[in-house]
Amino acid sequence: MNIPTINTLGELKASGYKSKTIKEEIRNNLIRKLKSGETTFPGIIGYEESVIPDTERALLSRHNILFLGLRGQAKTRMARQMVSLLDEYIPVIPGSDVNDDPFKPLTQYAKQLIAEKGDDTPIAWMNRNDRYGEKLATPDVSVADLIGDIDPIKAANLKLNFADERVIHYGIIPRSNRGIFVINELPDLQARIQVALFNILQEGDIQIRGFKLRMPLDILFVFTANPEDYTNRGSIVTPLKDRIESQILTHYPKNIEDSLSITEQEADIIDEQTEKVKISDLVKRLIEQVAFEARASELVDQKSGVSARLPIAAFENAVSAAERRAIINKEKDTQVWISDLTGIIPSVTGKVELVYEGEQEGPYQVAFNLLNKAIRTQFIQYFPNPDALKKRKTSQKDSSENHNPYRTIINWFDAGNSLNILFNVKDKDKIQLLYKVDGLYGLVKKTFPHANEKENALLMELILHGLSSYSLISKKVLDGKIEFKDLMGSMLNMGRETSSFEDEDGFEQEGY
Repeated sequence: MNIPTINTLGELKASGYKSKTIKEEIRNNLIRKLKSGETTFPGIIGYEESVIPDTERALLSRHNILFLGLRGQAKTRMARQMVSLLDEYIPVIPGSDVNDDPFKPLTQYAKQLIAEKGDDTPIAWMNRNDRYGEKLATPDVSVADLIGDIDPIKAANLKLNFADERVIHYGIIPRSNRGIFVINELPDLQARIQVALFNILQEGDIQIRGFKLRMPLDILFVFTANPEDYTNRGSIVTPLKDRIESQILTHYPKNIEDSLSITEQEADIIDEQTEKVKISDLVKRLIEQVAFEARASELVDQKSGVSARLPIAAFENAVSAAERRAIINKEKDTQVWISDLTGIIPSVTGKVELVYEGEQEGPYQVAFNLLNKAIRTQFIQYFPNPDALKKRKTSQKDSSENHNPYRTIINWFDAGNSLNILFNVKDKDKIQLLYKVDGLYGLVKKTFPHANEKENALLMELILHGLSSYSLISKKVLDGKIEFKDLMGSMLNMGRETSSFEDEDGFEQEGY
């Protein structure tokens, strides 16, 4: 749509234009979208039956909104997308600090201009993208920042008395008049600053110093807050919370499928990486599972939350780990192997807040534990559950690999064999190494008969990591390689290998 060609107040009156409040405007546009079946909040995944309907109901009720939830739950994104519910253009008085409505002027400047020029008063058109204001609440935010204060320099330049309204320098809230204004992390605002918002929310007007102003602002307020903030850094004062009509609880993705879709949408993978590195659905699910394990871990502070940014950053690091290996080996293309997931550890350690017990373990050890638990959880989606096999009672005669498909593989390691997989090994060399383990290829071929060579190899690698996560073989992460061995031999050597350690799931590490 082009900018309207109406340029004067007289032309605006003749066009039949009628002013609407911003909440009426959003309500009307939302109703239109709902009737047409149009998506109201595109790109917001996992909220279709929860947060989005709650938000739509709040907007239909013309409410100010508080999004309450842990970090990384798309609270600010939801607020920013409300811009699409605004009219594309609205008329304003040019030069006004508060986007004066030509039909309902608020400032002395606009009123005086209309009184002088009448129907010849110039009209400007404001795009909806310019009608959004956002402020991150911090302890140093002042009333002057948000609402305004007397500007002595303006008074001196214009030779005005301090009693003149024109000496006021308006803050960010009045300048967002006829728009959407978002305050992120509301509890971080000092209580006295929150009190200054009372009148704006209740009466729609502002108070600045000693001025007898009554300026009914037309704003949709959206606030965001983290429940953790209520105890750690401050709180939302009760009278202010009472004036926010709708409080909407956000949440993390409830299933792997939603989490996969979010990561796929948000991960910043360039075309060059996409052409060079393939990442299987299996590896994608392992990465997402790490976040789910973190959200359930006793070592991670659940009040702080585990952001959806964790699997996004981990996905990017996993692709880059495979890309780096391919570049070093001068390979034209490659896939993300499970061993490449050691490269996601920095993405995990920076995204989780640990409780005391977690701090005792150490962030790197906790991150490796979470990865190992993710492998353990996803492994049984592809292969039989080793724990179920252990519990199954069989006669001595039938206790062969017919009942335990992993017996040949475990026996190979029990015979004293080991497998060392270098992090930077070439794909073809890695595949050859995996084929050395007795029973590994046979189990994959039996379970996934239509898999191609690289899929077979990835599934073979998954079996090794899965068996180690169930403490059936040993796995050590050493400098530059992963070593798989028999469990008993590894346990006997642990006393001599003082530089290695083993986590609660039998996942040994060394060199970290």
